[in-house]
Amino acid sequence: MIYLNDDIAGFDLQAALPMLSAQRLEQLQKFKHELGRKTCAMAYVLLRQGLEQEYGLLEPPVFNYNEHGKPYIAGHPDIHFNLSHCRAGVICALSNRPVGIDIESVREYNDSLARYTMNERELQLINASEHPDLTFIRLWTMKEAVLKWDGSGITNNIKDALEGVTGIETKVNEKKGYVYSVYPSAPPPMAIEKGAGIPSL
Repeated sequence: MIYLNDDIAGFDLQAALPMLSAQRLEQLQKFKHELGRKTCAMAYVLLRQGLEQEYGLLEPPVFNYNEHGKPYIAGHPDIHFNLSHCRAGVICALSNRPVGIDIESVREYNDSLARYTMNERELQLINASEHPDLTFIRLWTMKEAVLKWDGSGITNNIKDALEGVTGIETKVNEKKGYVYSVYPSAPPPMAIEKGAGIPSL
């Protein structure tokens, strides 16, 4: 299941603070800018919303971390989740199996970054595209989703992260300027995007 909030400007950070665990509040305080604090809180609120709706869990989740630094919910190792955010939105994926998700704003194409992160086949796709910026971001989110799925994150194998991988679901919101990918994609029906706003918890 996917929970998405792309109304960062309309998010009430002060109203959300009581919903955060002490652990999350401590993390939030590390952000110097309001955008970082907002997206940190928004991701946690989306997770709480999903845990309540999908699993009936009402208590604020506390995170533990595996050897790669990937978080999991203390006391609920059977519930898998992944969070991501960018300037345009925040997203949370919940599943009964390991899952990775990534959301990114579409930005100006950077050829040097593309050459560092994409293999030759992917560079050909980008260069042949009418919108190389969008094609690059689509591929980038796909790679991130796969790498976050196994908890390894961005490593030196990013160029070939998609080799042999199938079952990635990608969504593009051109109006709001972002792309997200989830791996593995949910079985039919596809994951549902939940609306913006602070849930009643």
